[in-house]
Amino acid sequence: MKAYLDPRQMLHDPKHFMANGQRLQNPEQPRRIEVLQAGAEAAGCRFAAPRDHGLGPIAALHSPEYLAFLSTIHTRWTRIPGSADEVIPNIHPDRRTASYPRSAVGQAGFHQADTACPISGGTWEAAYWSAQTALSAAGAVLDGAQAAYALSRPPGHHAFGDLAGGFCFLNNAGIAAEWLLRHGKRPAILDVDVHHGNGTQGIFYDRADVLTVSLHADPVRFYPFFWGHASERGEGAGLGYNLNLPLPRGTLIDDYLRALDTALKRITLFGADVIVVALGLDAHENDPLKGLAITTPGFTRIARAIAATGLPLVLVQEGGYLSDDLGHNLTAALTGFQES
Repeated sequence: MKAYLDPRQMLHDPKHFMANGQRLQNPEQPRRIEVLQAGAEAAGCRFAAPRDHGLGPIAALHSPEYLAFLSTIHTRWTRIPGSADEVIPNIHPDRRTASYPRSAVGQAGFHQADTACPISGGTWEAAYWSAQTALSAAGAVLDGAQAAYALSRPPGHHAFGDLAGGFCFLNNAGIAAEWLLRHGKRPAILDVDVHHGNGTQGIFYDRADVLTVSLHADPVRFYPFFWGHASERGEGAGLGYNLNLPLPRGTLIDDYLRALDTALKRITLFGADVIVVALGLDAHENDPLKGLAITTPGFTRIARAIAATGLPLVLVQEGGYLSDDLGHNLTAALTGFQES
């Protein structure tokens, strides 16, 4: 399988984030790239450098105002007397239609949904190349590959059009899907990360040209809390083009596969001719957040079920915390995709 990775993704090196009122070590570390790369190579992947597609495909989903923020905020932030090394907001507007401030502090609150997306000096460059990595995997599929893997880091599915969140800055899977759409394809996005892809849903929620489907731990008591419920079906032209399949905490592989079958039937009925898979690996039984309970061999079964559709697949890396299982989980998943 073709695979893509750019070393500049290592430049995003966040040290901390805030959770439950505490300043904690950030689990979305550059070392994830090394572990995931080894896992992909163990499955037979060989990595190539992504092509630079420029800002156009990114700006097709993300507002220029937001891109201006991402590309300049760290420099502006460090000019504040006594500022920390990382941009973490401490105030948020009560609505997206509120006034847009000039200050770095105010803009951080406007464009960062939570305290789990700190911005450091290398964040913008890393996020840019993470998106280019996803675009290059999409390009490989356009050129005829049955499947291609993008080791995109930082991840992307919690990023809205003008809002970072949950370790995500640019919506890599969404950017790839939009690019495929503009090249004549009919894409569906299938998100198998343990967390709901709220940013992806938000970007396409009022559209009928990209189907969004997500299997995830029930958000009633799980991040991202406010999105990912079964009642969210889209709105306007997009009504009926968003499917959420929230699963009880601790769901095992057999029940997961039954929900996945529902997801894949919806993708078939949409008439998709390519699937962008938001490939999170944090549904694993040993994940520290204990959302679902998928075993390492379970990821192979999930991949086989998706591949059995016969549709071309753009596999875009999402979550999966550093653990002894992370690389093995990716090996299992990519093996399943290739076996089929």
